[in-house]
Parts: sequence; structure tokens; C-alpha cells
Amino acid sequence: MKPTNTIKNKHSYSRLIAGTMHWGVWGKNMNTKKRIKLIESAHDIGITTFDHADIYGNYTTEKDFGTAFSQSSLSRADCQFISKCGIAKVCENTTYKTKHYRYSASHIIESVNNSLRNLKTEYLDLLLLHRPSPLMRADEVALAVHTLMDTGKILSFGVSNFTSPQIDLLKKHLPVTVNQIEISLTHHDSMFDGQLDYCQTNNILPMSWSPLGNLKHSQDRWPSKLKSAVTTLTKKHNTSFAPLVISWLLKHPANIHPILGTTNPDRLVETQQALEIHLDEEDWFFLLEAVRERPCAQDVNKKLI
Repeated sequence: MKPTNTIKNKHSYSRLIAGTMHWGVWGKNMNTKKRIKLIESAHDIGITTFDHADIYGNYTTEKDFGTAFSQSSLSRADCQFISKCGIAKVCENTTYKTKHYRYSASHIIESVNNSLRNLKTEYLDLLLLHRPSPLMRADEVALAVHTLMDTGKILSFGVSNFTSPQIDLLKKHLPVTVNQIEISLTHHDSMFDGQLDYCQTNNILPMSWSPLGNLKHSQDRWPSKLKSAVTTLTKKHNTSFAPLVISWLLKHPANIHPILGTTNPDRLVETQQALEIHLDEEDWFFLLEAVRERPCAQDVNKKLI
């Protein structure tokens, strides 16, 4: 049975996204055969969107993915490719002397062309600016993005790790459809500082990197209150901790799309169960209070409500 991960949404990305950051030399450094297996395993359970960045693996992971995907059984039309640009990384594959950010129109266009060549594709479904730069000129970014869209090389544009005012600056020149930020049970400031409210107000889709947060570490390091809450709810919903905490993100009305960083096909299948878990409000706040220093009712003006 085809899982419900392929539920259509206005942005046309799978509800859960496969992150490729650790597929190469920054992580498991899988060979082509294992990459093909992971790509096809993800697709088989409805994870059709793959998240990249030009710098992953010191500028090598996109090429390795492109080789594997071209040898897989999948059609490009049935999948979505995301990539990010803008970070100039010092490594063996560049001549940079200092890490910095580059957002000139020429550099953005060059970066996209490199990603297309490495991924062996004619277009990106989504291009993101990887991190904000104090030297970013919004008109330069807009020139590059409009050029890339007009030539069919990118279908949509967004950002990663940008604040709301930084997005507003860009929005004077072009539409911003996605903000990829850190959101998890243990890193949930965006739920209270206005970032996710801003996304909802401005029709921006939030994607969550590191959606397991600190919980990806050994459970021996978890606070006792959190261990107890997770144990209670995993028993209640007949699941394991990863699907449980991913379902916690899915409950939020901003329509958060978690990016799963695992390189284990079995772990993908396990985590996909999050789509079938339906936490009620009490479950949701039970988990939240288990990781907070003070009760949630004290958040507004720091007094009880």
C-alpha cells in the first residue's frame, strides 16, 4: 500500500524529506549501490523530495547523488530536488582562504549550474539561500533568481536560516516560498518567537532541519522527565521515539516539513510511521513541558495564564 507521505500540498514536496548531508564524506560515505538503495527505499515509502546543498561533502555529495540517481529505477519527474547555495567553504576543492558568503547574481547562477551538472538534472524544484549574509544585496539575488526561473533552471525560491526581517528584504524583489530552519522538540524557539507565525501569515512553508534535535543522542543523556514522557506516549501510540517526536512537529499548524538525516533505509521506514500518529493537544503539550524549564502556561509575559 502506498503510504500517505505523498499527500499533495501547495508546494508539491513530500511531507517528509530525505536530507543528503551525511550521505557522502561528511557521514557514511556510501558507495553508489548503497545510495541507489537509499534513494529507492525513500521513494518506495513516499519520500520523494531530496534536500541538498552545494557544499555538502566539500562540494562532492551532489555529484555522487546524481550518479546514483541516474542509475536508479526512478523518474526525475516523480521526485523533487532541493539545493542551497551561498556559503563559500574553505576545503580541498576550493581556493577560498576564509569562509564567507557569496550572493552576487553571477555566483548564484554559477552555483545552480554546477548543482544541475552534478545532480544530472535540468532543473531544481527549489533553490534556497543557505544562510543570510550582512553583505547580501536583495536586487542582486532577485536578478539571479528571475534569470534562473525564466530559463527553467529553478521552479521555486526560498531561504534557509533567515529571520523574518531578512525575508521581508528579499520579498520586496521576489517571492519567497520556503524557510528551512532548525525546529525540533528540543529546539522550538520558532514556535514562540514569531517565526512560524510569520510563515503562516506570509504563505511560507517551513522545513525543519535536525528535526530530532538533541534526542538523536543516546537516551542515557535525556532528562528523566523527558524519558518518562516519551515512554508514556510511545506506549500509548504503539510507536518508537523518532516517529513520535516527528509527529509532534507535524501537529503544528504551520505545516512543518521535517528533513530526515538518516542514511539507514530501515530507519526511514520506521520514522515514516509519524504520518500515522495523531497526537491530541494534551499529548503535544505533555512532550513540550517535558523539555522546558518552566511550564508552558508561563510563556506569555512570563506569568501564569
